[in-house]
Amino acid sequence: MTRLIVTGTDTGIGKTVFSAALASALGATYWKPIQSGLEDGADADSVAALGVERVLPEAYRLTQPLSPHRSAELDGITLDPVQLTPPEVKGPLVVEGAGGVLVPVTRQLLFADLFARWGMPAVLVAWTGLGTINHSLLSIEALRARGVPILGLAFVGDENEDNEATICQIGQVKRLGRLPILDPLTPGALRGAFHEHFRIEDFRA
Repeated sequence: MTRLIVTGTDTGIGKTVFSAALASALGATYWKPIQSGLEDGADADSVAALGVERVLPEAYRLTQPLSPHRSAELDGITLDPVQLTPPEVKGPLVVEGAGGVLVPVTRQLLFADLFARWGMPAVLVAWTGLGTINHSLLSIEALRARGVPILGLAFVGDENEDNEATICQIGQVKRLGRLPILDPLTPGALRGAFHEHFRIEDFRA
């Protein structure tokens, strides 16, 4: 059964929107184990608003829009990695990390370390613009150093053929497609863009 991690090269690059598109296309359950920052709403709420029908509650909801390790400290919460184990669900599962691959979960544990424990393939979401080559290749190296299988790269943003091709060639990873910026962003527009720019077969186990 398809069980995938969606992680990114940085925060704010469109990882949640891509996760919603992927979960919707697969008919998957979506789970974000840690939500940091609640003032602008939770990512799980955004995913549900974009048409994903099965959205699980977070293991931890932290108030500050900071790295989970620091947000948890400020909230007086101890994050237990056992509580972050992906749940067993009926059908496909999409699990979204927070920020980039080396974001600290605790002061002893990074998200990439957590992904390695899970043993699930990861989709790396990358922006197409300036700086993405460096960020993407560093993220690829960090995942590989921990033995995390990389399913491929999903780009978000305006088309940048050279950046996209260069990252995948040097990083030796599959180029899954590119999700354009959608305005307005609606469930229908997101579904259409995903099916136009990606092959769902690339994501199925």
